[in-house]
Amino acid sequence: MQTGILRVLRATAASWWRHKELRRTGQTRQAHRLERETVLRDLGYLKQAASLPNAHVICGEGGTFLHLGWTTVSALAPIERFPLAALAVARGAPFIDIRPVTNVIALANLPWVARDRSVDPDPCVPGTSVSLAEYIDMVEALGARIANDPRPRQSA
Repeated sequence: MQTGILRVLRATAASWWRHKELRRTGQTRQAHRLERETVLRDLGYLKQAASLPNAHVICGEGGTFLHLGWTTVSALAPIERFPLAALAVARGAPFIDIRPVTNVIALANLPWVARDRSVDPDPCVPGTSVSLAEYIDMVEALGARIANDPRPRQSA
C-alpha cells in the first residue's frame, strides 16, 4: 500500500469531529483506536473498488457515492471533499460525474447498475439493472462526464 494513501486516510480519520473531541477530552487512546479502525475499513473499501467488476464512483448535486456492489459509501459533498472516493478514482475506479446532466427526469428513470454480474434481460422496465458499461453509455448520452472509462475502446 502506498504511504500517500495511508497518509490521506489517517488525516481524514483524525479530522473527524468525534475523534477530535476524544483527543480534546484526553481520550487519546480511544481516538487512536477509532482512527485505526476507520483507516482499516477505508482500506477495505479501496481494495473492493479495485477488485469488483461494477464498482464505481458517481457524483451529482446530491453528493458523491462509492458503489461497491451491495455496499455504498457516500458523502453529502462533491468528490473534491470526499477523500475516499477521490482515492478510489485515483486508483482506477470508474468515475461518473452527473453534475452536468440537466435532464434529471431521464436520469432518474435509468436502470440501476447491476450489483453483481447478473443483468436483467429488459433494461427498459423501471427497477431493472444493467451492466456498468451499458449504464455509462446511457448517462453519457445525457451529458455526464466519464473518467477511467471501463468500456472497451472502439477502433475507428
